[in-house]
Amino acid sequence: MDLEVNLQANIKNSSTPSPFGKVLIYTTGGLALGVSVICIPFVSPAFRKFCLPYVPATNNQLHGVTTALKGRTGRLLDVGSGDGRIVFTAARLGFKADGVELNLILVYYSRLASILNNQYNKTKFYRCNLWKFDLVPYNNIVIFGVEQMMQEFEKKLLREVNDGTVVVACRFPLPNMVPIETIGHGVDTVWKYVVKR
Repeated sequence: MDLEVNLQANIKNSSTPSPFGKVLIYTTGGLALGVSVICIPFVSPAFRKFCLPYVPATNNQLHGVTTALKGRTGRLLDVGSGDGRIVFTAARLGFKADGVELNLILVYYSRLASILNNQYNKTKFYRCNLWKFDLVPYNNIVIFGVEQMMQEFEKKLLREVNDGTVVVACRFPLPNMVPIETIGHGVDTVWKYVVKR
């Protein structure tokens, strides 16, 4: 009987963590939750129909986009604007530039960067799903897409934009439209299109 009472007492005492153990459990759980919250916006694209990971534009790609937009004016949209570098480059070139991005952290980062630099204070960043975003107001569109989405994006372009709209595709071309100019090579290739129906 004494053995059974001692065993139950030991089980009861061993199931209650010490104060240090509680601090360790709460700290570990808090860190795990924090890492999860930070990683969700970067991992969640993998669960979408078209995965658009955040990959910053290279200097060569920025140069290609700038070359493709030479002589153009008006409104510009960067599809999947990421950290905003295409939008900011376009703003320096005189465009009324906006970005559309699904990753909330990147949208806030871009908005903060635009607030902190007066040169970019007219830029706008929208957190929105590309497939629900209206392309009509823009006569210049830049996209860093993935190969799997370019067919659907091309259909959306042809449904929504006006004739004469310039589309600059980076990394992957549009599948059916014929580019009027190809700049660069490899991952830095930029294709320039003019929409004509």
